[in-house]
Amino acid sequence: MRGFKMRVWSLKAVILLVLWAVPWALAEETPRYGGILKVAIAGDPPSLDIHQERTFKVQIPMMACYNTLLHYTPGKFPEISCDLCTGWTVSDDHLAYTFTLHQGVTFHDGSELTAADVKISWEKIIWPDKVFPGQRVIATHKAFYLDMVDRIEAPEPYTVVFHLKRPSASFLPLLAHPARPIYAKTYLEQDPHYYRKKVMGTGPFQFKKYVRGSYLELERNPAYWVKGRPYLDGVKYFMIKDLSARAKSVRSGRTDVEFRSFPPSEVEAMKNQLGDRIVAADPKPQIYFGIAINADQEPFNDERVRQALSLAIDRHEMARTILPLTGLGSPGGGLMHPDSKWAVPPEELQQLPGFGLDYEASLKEAKRLLAEAGYPTGFKTVLHNRAVKLPYIDFGVYVISAWKKIGVQAEHKLVESATWIKDLRTRNFALAADPGSSISGDPDEHLVRWISDAPNNYGRYRDRRVDELFRQQSREIDEAKRIDLVREMQKTILGKVWWLQGLWWRRLEVRSARIRGYEPNPHHWDNRRLQDVWLAEK
Repeated sequence: MRGFKMRVWSLKAVILLVLWAVPWALAEETPRYGGILKVAIAGDPPSLDIHQERTFKVQIPMMACYNTLLHYTPGKFPEISCDLCTGWTVSDDHLAYTFTLHQGVTFHDGSELTAADVKISWEKIIWPDKVFPGQRVIATHKAFYLDMVDRIEAPEPYTVVFHLKRPSASFLPLLAHPARPIYAKTYLEQDPHYYRKKVMGTGPFQFKKYVRGSYLELERNPAYWVKGRPYLDGVKYFMIKDLSARAKSVRSGRTDVEFRSFPPSEVEAMKNQLGDRIVAADPKPQIYFGIAINADQEPFNDERVRQALSLAIDRHEMARTILPLTGLGSPGGGLMHPDSKWAVPPEELQQLPGFGLDYEASLKEAKRLLAEAGYPTGFKTVLHNRAVKLPYIDFGVYVISAWKKIGVQAEHKLVESATWIKDLRTRNFALAADPGSSISGDPDEHLVRWISDAPNNYGRYRDRRVDELFRQQSREIDEAKRIDLVREMQKTILGKVWWLQGLWWRRLEVRSARIRGYEPNPHHWDNRRLQDVWLAEK
């Protein structure tokens, strides 16, 4: 592929990967208090409201200030356990989940957390227009729950009850999603937009200072409700946009960790230089990269044009080419992870536009479809992309190069994260890089973005068949039948190319070996509270 030089990476099967682990003996060490954990992050958060934003630039630094009702147990994914609760019970009909809260939990202002705070926080997530009428509160996660949760009650100060519309095997996994922190009712009632610019949580760390474009600093919460935690005096997040500069910061010791990822080639170089002074892990996230298509805009309202764009991409060659540069590697699985039981089998996937093994035949078909649609020599367009190298930019360069083979000339428009997200939400794009992910790997979480009224269905297509398949699979109790429905939904979306599937991502997280009390969960949004993390002496 033009613009890329393929190299045979010895990487010692770096993709197997570098699961260089801290020796078991370290588990016997006594945690040490003190020190500042220094984190490299790719840029500034567009706002500080975790409920509103859909970016690691908010989730990674801000979640250390908050708690959730449930969470995925750190280092034991997919186990679900209590965070702010002490336990829960489920009614016989599986329509009511009752949670008992810890008592004595306080917000950073000293006020006590009660069930009223949990109730309004979740109502803000699910029904913002109902709870805050006329306030234009953005709720990017509500589609997960609208068809599932009927109402939330707080009958006692330390009791919260979620009433469901129907039994759901997905409810607890979705409740444990890490981007669901509990906010203070007092401040939400004063201003539902309070958390865009301010921080008031119950977490192990408190907001200290934020210098845009430079750093965001947190300090230890001395009144944290978990006895003896946190161990660290604070956490400092350094905004370093350039990928190479972030890697250099970890190599030099300026920072201790980059919680998102480095490409395989960079990880190998770091390991060769630093040896056992770093620890690297491949926690196998459910993260994929693709292209949102504005389905109402010409020529993309024509299914033939959308199919041609997909056919022009040789996903198998793309995986081989950009894996060392980006960590994007697997072309299979469809819209569910290739290793999951929900994945479309290879023989079925290969029948869909752009997933066949005969690339020359795919190119020929793409050109035929464009000509039939009235574009025999192609057309010009623009690909909106996030100005973040890993893996956005290299991914964008590759697909643009592929489209040139069928005469489609796409300008690569790189914009800052806040602009990119705004363009997606307002549909100010023709084509746009559009990653997706799942914390749990559950179809309800993973596939909800493709139903008609989902906030992050950025192409805004309407497909009644897709909506019905999602509804059916969400209600299906028989797992085999649910698998069939999930696969059929994926094939419908990929066949009509409502969204252009790219590759699945391999996340390689690198940290200083001084960091103790920490193992990454699969998703880079998860396990960011850091209450058990401590730093060994140098």
